[in-house]
Order: sequence, then structure tokens, then C-alpha cells
Amino acid sequence: MSIHSSLKTKSGALNQHRNVLTRDERVAKLTASERFVSGKSSPLGLPKVLSIKVAAGKKPKKEPAAAGADAAAAGKDAKKK
Repeated sequence: MSIHSSLKTKSGALNQHRNVLTRDERVAKLTASERFVSGKSSPLGLPKVLSIKVAAGKKPKKEPAAAGADAAAAGKDAKKK
């Protein structure tokens, strides 16, 4: 049998950005920023931790004039030989 279209998940659905972190993730972030000390601090009542989604930047496009000049120079070298 096939899966109904409403029950299918998107390919990247499991890797989406989450606003809510688990306790382990919060402790790890607080430890990295030295706001939580293992053994001294209580894991209950942890302060809020900012979770920022990092967006990937776009790749810069190559200059069309520079790419064309490189191709033309390569073509001239091939003709000379």
C-alpha cells in the first residue's frame, strides 16, 4: 500500500530549526558560555538560551567579463600551438 499524501513528510522535515531546546542542549550551550558549572549548578530552573538559526549565505557569482576573458585567452593559446 502507498502512504496517503497528507501523511508524507518533506525530505528536510527532521532537520528544521527548532525554537525549543532540550535540557541537554541548554546545558551544553550554558557550559560553553561558562554560565553553568557541572556539579555546582542545578540542572533544574535553567535560564533561557537564545537559539539562532544560521542562514547559509549565497555564493558570489563570477564576473562574466572575467570568465569570458579567461576562456578567450585559453582559446588563443590553443590556436597558436
